[in-house]
Amino acid sequence: MPLDAPEPAGAPHASACQRYAAVRAATLRLAEPLSPEDCGAQSMTEASPAKWHLAHTAWFFETFILEAHEEDFAPFDPEFRVLFNSYYQGVGAQHPRAQRGLLTRPDLATVLTWRDDVDARMQRLLQREPLAPEVAGLLELGLQHEQQHQELLLTDIKHLLSCNPTWPAYQAPPAAPPPPPAAPLVRWRRFEGGLVHIGHDGIGFAFDNETPRHPVWLQPYELATRLVTNAEYLAFVMAGGYGEPAHWLAEGWDWRASQGIGHPLYWRQDGHGWCEFTLAGRQPLVPAQPVVHLSYYEADAYARWAGARLPTEAEWEAAATSATPCLSGHFADQGVLHPLPAPADVPEGQPAQLFGDVWEWTQSSYAPYPGFTPAAGAVGEYNGKFMVNQYVLRGGSCATPSGHVRASYRNFFPAGARWQFSGLRLARDVR
Repeated sequence: MPLDAPEPAGAPHASACQRYAAVRAATLRLAEPLSPEDCGAQSMTEASPAKWHLAHTAWFFETFILEAHEEDFAPFDPEFRVLFNSYYQGVGAQHPRAQRGLLTRPDLATVLTWRDDVDARMQRLLQREPLAPEVAGLLELGLQHEQQHQELLLTDIKHLLSCNPTWPAYQAPPAAPPPPPAAPLVRWRRFEGGLVHIGHDGIGFAFDNETPRHPVWLQPYELATRLVTNAEYLAFVMAGGYGEPAHWLAEGWDWRASQGIGHPLYWRQDGHGWCEFTLAGRQPLVPAQPVVHLSYYEADAYARWAGARLPTEAEWEAAATSATPCLSGHFADQGVLHPLPAPADVPEGQPAQLFGDVWEWTQSSYAPYPGFTPAAGAVGEYNGKFMVNQYVLRGGSCATPSGHVRASYRNFFPAGARWQFSGLRLARDVR
């Protein structure tokens, strides 16, 4: 990660102040529909309370920027250093992740006051002349980090609300939605492979796990021109795909059996047919929408059933670098917060929705690139320490802020994770 990256050429300090304020305000807007009770609850170990996300992102700026660069620094509350440290061993002790929902103190009002205090101090620091390169680099990292937590806040609150049998809505459903369109015919785009370069190209921000850029040899392959839809995945469910071990990795089969899983996370069948839980509450399952909230195991099993496979992350990135902006999908800024069908007017043979709508599982294990070196100090713990027992997802989702992802962006989760907005796109070898 470019911790010593300077500000863009010609960018005044006001731009740093404005961008900081905009990102921080976006986080608060996401929390506005939530009650204090909503903000304090934790639905599972892997998720965090909304209040914790609000606090941890304040902790990041206070700990990594203000503590080192503010004159006469004093923490808002010394106890918060431990309570809201996520996993940075170099900073000190952490409150156990599984017990974040037990933190009734500080209350939500105090956390919001802390955010206001950090924001005021950060704004004073950012108005200094000149802005130190180290501060500029940490600022960018902190804003990108906060955008990641914006998506996590949405996915975590969705899981929490889904645990309520009444399926309460986070946001109002769209008024009088038009009849859902049919999904465009899935086609296959051929890529010749050969020697390609993947990884960040050095222009703009990147996390450290996107580097260094390096060559990869690819065999010719094909990529589906759109994401797998609800209708297609339902066909797998109805064909008994969850009960046929031939489609499943051994570990995936055991995971499915031990948890009694027979369909995607938020699907339910009732007297009206299949429906799914969304951030707008219960909604009928729309056949043309991309299937979402799949584990790696489920995505891989479906791909095998369909006579295809998941792409590698190198195949996905090579395809994505040739995609034009019009082929992107939907992001959090559009306010829908649920994947939408692929557009019908995509040029024939061009892959649609490579960015946005759903994170796309790849078959690539999350591992360091050749020559990877984590950054020095505590911030070097950001990504590298998690490079084991996880798989890479690409492309962003409907809960990702627009502009946050790029072709080289590497998301990662364990194979059984499915509360994130994760789906799939098929790939196959050229025969």
